[in-house]
Amino acid sequence: MKWEGNRESSNVEDRRGGGGLGGGGLLGGRGIGVGTIVIALVGGWIFGINPLTILGLLSGEGAPTAQVQQAPAQRPPADDRMAKFVSTVLADTEDVWKQQFTRGGASYSEPRLVLFRGATHTACGQGQAAMGPFYCPADQKVYIDLGFYETLKNRLGAPGDFAQAYVIAHEVGHHVQNLLGISRKMDEMRARVSQAQYNALSVRLELQADCFAGLWAHHAQNARQVLEQGDVEEAMNAAAKIGDDALQRGSGGAVVPESFTHGTSAQRQRWFATGLKTGELKACDTFSARSL
Repeated sequence: MKWEGNRESSNVEDRRGGGGLGGGGLLGGRGIGVGTIVIALVGGWIFGINPLTILGLLSGEGAPTAQVQQAPAQRPPADDRMAKFVSTVLADTEDVWKQQFTRGGASYSEPRLVLFRGATHTACGQGQAAMGPFYCPADQKVYIDLGFYETLKNRLGAPGDFAQAYVIAHEVGHHVQNLLGISRKMDEMRARVSQAQYNALSVRLELQADCFAGLWAHHAQNARQVLEQGDVEEAMNAAAKIGDDALQRGSGGAVVPESFTHGTSAQRQRWFATGLKTGELKACDTFSARSL
């Protein structure tokens, strides 16, 4: 991926050196042991339940706390190559989505990207590195422990800088859904449908974020020629490695389609490719699609 020398975003917070946990323990002061965290992570990766939600329930909280204590935001060091990379990718998503929103007669509110190590407070609850990158709509921030990229490469078998960029673009896709009101509609449906039905809706939400990631790549390539040989294959491989069916097989358990919340490997590849090929928002309407 051709990224060096391109604009870097100013919307990056570096919490890696500031003790991301803050004072008071997990989720507003009530401690949770390592065993509880493991339960939450297993639920998130294998059974399709948001780990932040599980941690809130297990800690006795009725809902994630929206007010968090956090050290002042710091910019990443100028000589931190990986931080420069994610800052550049974030800037590129800003340019693409600003253009897309302007075309639709709206303005794009840029998300912030938080670099942390181990754990950090969020407006959605306690974030853990083992959850992988995630987006919190309550504070409109994308959170990532850069150690995830080593997991992506060495444990999941998805190396490459464009695979890493795809991860960021997917989370920014969730921010776009939040701005468009799609995430709010999903929240409203939670109490109206069964868990299996909600999981099916969640799959469509995640596949749309994959399509939005492909849309970003389409326009970034047209505007700045960022793609190099093998980049698309890197992203498609990453999409395959993090499909629900692949993750469940990798965990040694049975594949349970009713528990899927992100889609199969084939579905994730298809919708990323759809966004990449068309570059059109309307092509990413997974909620109206008869077949995923």
